[in-house]
Amino acid sequence: MVSVVITTYNRRAYLKAAVNSVLAQDYTEKEIVVIDDGSTDGSADELLGLPLRYVWKENGGISSARNLGISLAGGDFIAFLDVDDFWKKGKLSDQMALMKKEGCLISYTDEIWMRNGTRLNQRLRHRKYSGMIYEHCLPLCIISPSSALIDRRLFDDVGLFDESMPVCEDYDMWLRIACRYPVSFVNRQLIVKQGGHADQLSRRFEAMDRFRIASLQKILSQQILTPEQRVLTLAELRKKCAIYAKGAEKRGRLNEAEEYVKLAGTLNQCHGE
Repeated sequence: MVSVVITTYNRRAYLKAAVNSVLAQDYTEKEIVVIDDGSTDGSADELLGLPLRYVWKENGGISSARNLGISLAGGDFIAFLDVDDFWKKGKLSDQMALMKKEGCLISYTDEIWMRNGTRLNQRLRHRKYSGMIYEHCLPLCIISPSSALIDRRLFDDVGLFDESMPVCEDYDMWLRIACRYPVSFVNRQLIVKQGGHADQLSRRFEAMDRFRIASLQKILSQQILTPEQRVLTLAELRKKCAIYAKGAEKRGRLNEAEEYVKLAGTLNQCHGE
């Protein structure tokens, strides 16, 4: 069975469409768990009479909502769906078929991007890959949470979402998975991501690379990377530190800029460069 964890926070206008896109899937062995992270907009009223489990919790962030969903899920596989996204038909059945064929524990799909009703083209840097994709996950998050389907046994190995991270928690999770496990890619646009909302997390936090920098530092400290992965991670960390320092300096945050310049220099010294 697949447990579909839908997380929401004051997004009543999108909630029913997201749920209906799961109910419309031809894969029958599924359950829906909606985790409401403290909504005050009457979101629960949208779900009356629908075959799902709804749980309201105090607001604690997207990671805490997903982690609660995982703990309540009864399925062998976990799929996530952000409330402002929705699935195309065949999403679950295509992924389950590929994972059975390839014997993999995680898969993801291609996606359609919409912003304020207009379709966007993906850039080359957003290209998707199959296999041991760790190096492709380092620059940016190429796996959308709404496209991921995960054998729940993976969480026993890599842990849950980091609740200390207000954003980039998905980037952090995919690094922990991709450094250990192959990832299968379904080359079909099976989810629709709707952006452009004024309250999106990515708009609430400036310079999100500082959270990715923290994630890279964390994974380096855990001694789980191969020597090649470690070299790639250090290179990406130095690059992000330099970019972040330049941006902070440009915005007049000189102390912050100096901090990241020093961090990059420390990385060079520690590794003989």
